[in-house]
Amino acid sequence: MTQRTIAGLLAVPLVIALWVVAALESLPYVTYEPGITVNVLGDNEDGKPIIQVDGHETWADDGQLRMTTVYVSQPDAHNTLFELMKDWVSSSSAVYPYDAIYRKDETAEQNRQEGKQEMTSSQDAATAAALTELGYDVTEAVVGGVEEGTPADGVFERGDVILRVDGEKVLNSDEVVTAVTEAGAGQPIEFVVRRDGKRHTLTVTPQETDGRPQVGVQVGTQTTDFPFEVTIAIDPSIGGPSAGLMFSLGIYDTLTDGSLTDGRTIAGTGTVDAAGKVGPIGGIQQKIVGAREAGAELFLVPPANCDEAVQAPNGDMRLVEAPSTHSALRSIKTWVEDPDADLPTCGDDAA
Repeated sequence: MTQRTIAGLLAVPLVIALWVVAALESLPYVTYEPGITVNVLGDNEDGKPIIQVDGHETWADDGQLRMTTVYVSQPDAHNTLFELMKDWVSSSSAVYPYDAIYRKDETAEQNRQEGKQEMTSSQDAATAAALTELGYDVTEAVVGGVEEGTPADGVFERGDVILRVDGEKVLNSDEVVTAVTEAGAGQPIEFVVRRDGKRHTLTVTPQETDGRPQVGVQVGTQTTDFPFEVTIAIDPSIGGPSAGLMFSLGIYDTLTDGSLTDGRTIAGTGTVDAAGKVGPIGGIQQKIVGAREAGAELFLVPPANCDEAVQAPNGDMRLVEAPSTHSALRSIKTWVEDPDADLPTCGDDAA
């Protein structure tokens, strides 16, 4: 028996052992796969409407507004090399380093609890965004902090609710920023705030910082009491904030006469704040695949996810950039009237 033959025979069990280890050893990666889509205008597993309203008339829509999800392997998942390779080569799945998705000591239960909390917060914000579109004043701009050495220092206090800027009513942080920007630096601005239940008039002169006028307050948007009750009865196993945009559109549609969708199927994703601003999400490519497979013709994309979205296999489904609930509503109404109309698309839009 030659040395080459002996070496070959010795190598066989080593190769087998390596394959066994590869098949059994868990590696520090996380997989993303297309998840389910849910029509927020439909019924839940109990046969009740997902969007439930108490205290206001509602209207049905025979079309679909589908929220999208992603199957993400849990922190305690056992992802082997072979399983990871399957998702790596798939055009509809993805693989990410573990520490890019989860904290080092994060548990599956912690992840589920955080997802539930984010889902609850997103529903409140979606309700506020929808009601704002319908003309209700359900948000207000609140001072979250005052920077030392700025014009606001010693004038504003944390917790002040800004009601007016130079006589104009403001309802959220974006409107405050716009009002200050338009006023310009060097000219006094009059703010009306609510502090401890009383109104106060404050005068501050913005100074130019980083190329734009600023007064030195950190302003956020918070919700006030809603005029009626809106409940979103979604499967509790679905967590996270990324359905916010679709919830806001569904609530708007439910509270308005007529069909927003004109009987067609629209999908999308994106976080939403109380002012209706849409934020980025994870797994956009997997969500696009899920929406396409569910028969959606139009997909609403957060602006920050557009570059990723145009790389997804979207087929004939149009990818529409949606920076806000207001913009999304405008795009949907335009598209329903004319499916070939110009819309704010992501990139060149493969459709």
